[in-house]
Amino acid sequence: QVQLVESGGGLVQPGGSLRLSCAASGFKLDYYAIGWFRQAPGKEREGVSCISSSNGNTWYGDSVKGRFTISRDNAKNTVYLQMNSLKPEDTAVYYCATAKGCGSWWPDGMDYWGKGTLVTVSS
Repeated sequence: QVQLVESGGGLVQPGGSLRLSCAASGFKLDYYAIGWFRQAPGKEREGVSCISSSNGNTWYGDSVKGRFTISRDNAKNTVYLQMNSLKPEDTAVYYCATAKGCGSWWPDGMDYWGKGTLVTVSS
């Protein structure tokens, strides 16, 4: 069974950091681009970041450029999202998703996604 499980969310103060993980089971992440998107209460979904399957190319949404870093460890079948300098507006449920490539993943190019992990940035 194909499954993606996000973890690492929590409550953090503004300016703090969190690292989210996206672990796959039932398939190998190696063959997929992996994207992160988020949804805040009452707001539209927003593409956050993506990492390609082949050459490690990355994509970031404008609101997170310079603060977030995506990486993958294929040996662990896991993709990470390092989030630094967090702001209250980063508060959302974060989801990871498989895609065929980062050039076309957002907003309609995702295949599977997990149940999400909640990130709350507040003092």
